[in-house]
Amino acid sequence: MKTLKGPGIFLSQFIGPQAPFNTLEGLAQWAAALGYNALQIPCNHPAIFDLSQAAASQTYCDEVAGMLAEHGLVISELSTHLEGQLVAVHPAHDVAFDNFAPPAVRGNSARRTQWATQRVRDAAAASQKLGLRAHATFSGSLAWPYVYPWPPHNPQLLSEAFAELARRWRPILDCFDEHGVDLCYEIHPGEDLHDGVTFERFLAAVNDHPRASILFDPSHLHLQHIDYAQFIDIYHARIKAFHVKDAEYLPNGRSGVYGGYQRWIDRAGRFRSPGDGQIDFKTIFSKLAQYDYGGWAVLEWECCLKDAATGAREGAEFIRQHIIPVADRAFDDFAAQQSDDALVRAQLGLAQGGER
Repeated sequence: MKTLKGPGIFLSQFIGPQAPFNTLEGLAQWAAALGYNALQIPCNHPAIFDLSQAAASQTYCDEVAGMLAEHGLVISELSTHLEGQLVAVHPAHDVAFDNFAPPAVRGNSARRTQWATQRVRDAAAASQKLGLRAHATFSGSLAWPYVYPWPPHNPQLLSEAFAELARRWRPILDCFDEHGVDLCYEIHPGEDLHDGVTFERFLAAVNDHPRASILFDPSHLHLQHIDYAQFIDIYHARIKAFHVKDAEYLPNGRSGVYGGYQRWIDRAGRFRSPGDGQIDFKTIFSKLAQYDYGGWAVLEWECCLKDAATGAREGAEFIRQHIIPVADRAFDDFAAQQSDDALVRAQLGLAQGGER
């Protein structure tokens, strides 16, 4: 059995223009001082982490890893959430997502998709050079505008949407396989892979690709009223990354799961700092230990109430307290008995021939 690793912290919500949040070394010093052991690094901030250079240069990767090691840190995973989103964009979302791409490809969906695809492929090469086993991303969305359809369900439309999603991702998955890295899709509303059923549909479309994996974030399942503990029971073999993010759902008479276009603080379902919401993390960490999850537990801080600095400070200790150091032997080993076939048959009252 494996003891999962942690605590790690996803840097996306903390990168900013002021020191120490404007350089990777500054972020490393800050995170290490809070008690974190790993950083999950987004790839959309070249000043923080230059993905193109990392994909091409072992020297650059060694320098990054060496600098982090000086602060007692490693990289848990790289993240291409925004780039993965741009691999598949429905025209309804073109304008909203265009700013995720560089100016040179904005307004041109084909060029934007090509750029995003190459960026995710670069992340596979960079991950290998950094010695990483998993990578975090989004699937993008072609079918999401039809998630609660009117006019009613159109089987042909959804079939083609998932077929196209598979056509775009299959070569990327093959690239990750060549580099020995699992590609972990965060199961997330707004993405075509937003629950177990949609993940299964995608998995079938890519022929059960061995690198098609899951980034497990219970907050997004809880707000959809999905049993996140049972999700682990069903999909544990594919869970290769883990975001520790809390959430709460507070039913009321005015709005529900869809949020009513309100601010997060006013929604029935909203994100909270770990320990402040409704997620049963004791059960989650127990199940991940039971299923031998050997990856990282990474804080993704998003809270509609608590200050970010407080959430980050509390998050390291919260994760540390929930990690279960797994046993190296069974609790009842003290009573174990050595037996051979003859002794076992005698214990059952069986003669050598098999009869009593």
